[in-house]
Amino acid sequence: MAIQILVNLILSVFWLFVTGSYNFNNFILGYLFALLLVYIMRGVLPGRFYLITVYKIIKLFLVFLIELIKANIDVIRIVVKPNIDNEPAFFTYNTDLKKDWQIVLLSNLITLTPGTIVLGISDDRTKIYIHSIDFSTKEEEVESIKSSLEKVVREVGENE
Repeated sequence: MAIQILVNLILSVFWLFVTGSYNFNNFILGYLFALLLVYIMRGVLPGRFYLITVYKIIKLFLVFLIELIKANIDVIRIVVKPNIDNEPAFFTYNTDLKKDWQIVLLSNLITLTPGTIVLGISDDRTKIYIHSIDFSTKEEEVESIKSSLEKVVREVGENE
């Protein structure tokens, strides 16, 4: 991916030199032409086309933002209630992620979500130990993480 971005930028700057016009609009035009060339050369360049990865990173950010907003609303509900009836609990989350950076990213996203915190990761990197401020059932918590955060983290890391 980094090579594709570098080739795209080099071709964009080359476009500026060829046209002799050094303004931002011309750079954008050169960038788009270079993007087309990088797309055509994607079979020669290593990795998948980098705009796919950029799209998936943006998707990860948006999914996390939605989860963050939902978790904030849940925590506000807990704080505003006059009586405390939440059920804090520890649970083990089994992950299918294989790469260390994916597991760390998932753990950080879980920790950044209000109401949950990652306490640790097992030595074999298959289990994440989590504390939740309001625990319904393990199946619901696991499905919530697996269907949203883990899914998009896996998408970002596939076909590198």
